[in-house]
Amino acid sequence: MRSNAFSAVGLALAAALFFTMTYVLNRSLVAGGGHWAWAVILRYLMTLPLLALVLPLQGGLGALPQELRRYPRQWFLWSGVGFVLFGLPLTWAANSGPSWLVAGSFQTTVLAGPLLAPLIYRDERRRLAWRSLAIGVLIVAGVFALQWGHAQGRLHASDWLAMAAVVFSAFAYPLGNRMLLLHLEHSGTPIGATQRVFGMTLCSWPCWLLLAAVTWVTVGPPSLREVWLAGGVALSSGVIATVLFFRATDRVRSEPTALAAVEAMQAAELLFATVIGACFLSEPWPQGYSAWGALMIVIGIALFGWFSGRAAAGHDEEVRSLRSDRGA
Repeated sequence: MRSNAFSAVGLALAAALFFTMTYVLNRSLVAGGGHWAWAVILRYLMTLPLLALVLPLQGGLGALPQELRRYPRQWFLWSGVGFVLFGLPLTWAANSGPSWLVAGSFQTTVLAGPLLAPLIYRDERRRLAWRSLAIGVLIVAGVFALQWGHAQGRLHASDWLAMAAVVFSAFAYPLGNRMLLLHLEHSGTPIGATQRVFGMTLCSWPCWLLLAAVTWVTVGPPSLREVWLAGGVALSSGVIATVLFFRATDRVRSEPTALAAVEAMQAAELLFATVIGACFLSEPWPQGYSAWGALMIVIGIALFGWFSGRAAAGHDEEVRSLRSDRGA
């Protein structure tokens, strides 16, 4: 159990590094005059053929075709939530500031698990996770300090709107992922992480094709630079990071505290985005309140990891305490 939890956290950290390229490349695309809509549309359109190249190495389609034929409604619904409602607002917010600002705001996703659990589950996992929720509040406080410092104490309506868009996507992603995992628990169909990502991407394609047609008519065709940058996002985030993250959640799906730690590791994206953005996009380093906010987020990550490690190490009393609090 211990090695399983720590290996899942390691996979989640690796996923966070590749997820970071979403913020960095989206910011580079928008700052270079590209349109945010093409960034997200091309990402998912290009992810599917890339996954098709990976599938033979991961056991092929497996039981996915039968699963999609039996339960098309669940797959189309939660793929739309987890990918479309996640990708659109997050990419739109790339206009709002440095990549670390968007990455930091997305860390409100750590609250999604504890808050959504009572609405999602019908077993012992539905209990509100007060301890995880408290650590999540610390991380969210860091996010607001990050935003406040960047805006120099003057948050305008556009800043609040961009923050709301990122927070919305931060809840949509784990909601779609968890609901599909819950569906697979009920259906009993053995679907691996790569097959799950491929199936969700495939089921989100009708939306992306429709949005591509609308964007082509209203904005115009994408430039070669937009295609290349979106391809980078598709490979790093759409394929590598998503598969790694789904593998991590698969590995600890029945261990509530470890699952919380896996999802919390996404907060490391802030650190990666800060370093990469400053080094390659000449973005400013967080200072003042922003620096304190980043520190609060790092402390929150450490606390999540510590609680996960204690539970995984077999501290029965701690496990009972966390399971009575934690429901996701």
